[in-house]
Amino acid sequence: MLHALKAAGPQTAEALGRKLGMTAVGARQHLLRLQEEGLVDAADQSQGVGRPKRFWSLTDAGNARFPDNHAGLTLELITAIRKTGGETMLDAVIEAREKAALQAYRRALDCASSLKDKVKRLAKIRSTEGYMASVAAGGDGALLLVENHCPICVAAKACQGFCRSELALFRETLGKDVSVARDEHIVSGARRCVYRITAK
Repeated sequence: MLHALKAAGPQTAEALGRKLGMTAVGARQHLLRLQEEGLVDAADQSQGVGRPKRFWSLTDAGNARFPDNHAGLTLELITAIRKTGGETMLDAVIEAREKAALQAYRRALDCASSLKDKVKRLAKIRSTEGYMASVAAGGDGALLLVENHCPICVAAKACQGFCRSELALFRETLGKDVSVARDEHIVSGARRCVYRITAK
């Protein structure tokens, strides 16, 4: 059913039932189960005279069930940059990415009232970027920025410059009066990345 929706876009339960050799009632039951799982959603559309028809479509989670090659493309781009301009060009690309992120992070943290508020805002930004970030208290009074996922892990494994850049980015964002150290590192085999943040 997910394949049918991916291939042909939004459809009614009746149309899906015909395609898949089942009744409209059976198709609707499947769709309701998929909706409970967050994989599909429905919207009523008016088509002239008569009652609106309910069209089902994939949600973002449903679309995510289909493979993509982001990781493969990332590795190809890193390899191409290395072959074209060597490590110098790759470092320049990473630095440009870091500068753009620094501007955005500083704007988001500009009105923060305390270091804790800054770190919370930073965690929120990182979560929207796919890092599943949160803030915890360290045993020594430090703040811990915890990232449970690394959406650029493939790139980071192929080029350590990305990880160095992220640490530098946090230090620049939080300012010279703040110390940032990485305690755990996914690329080094840890389950998560953890950054220990303290006021100097």
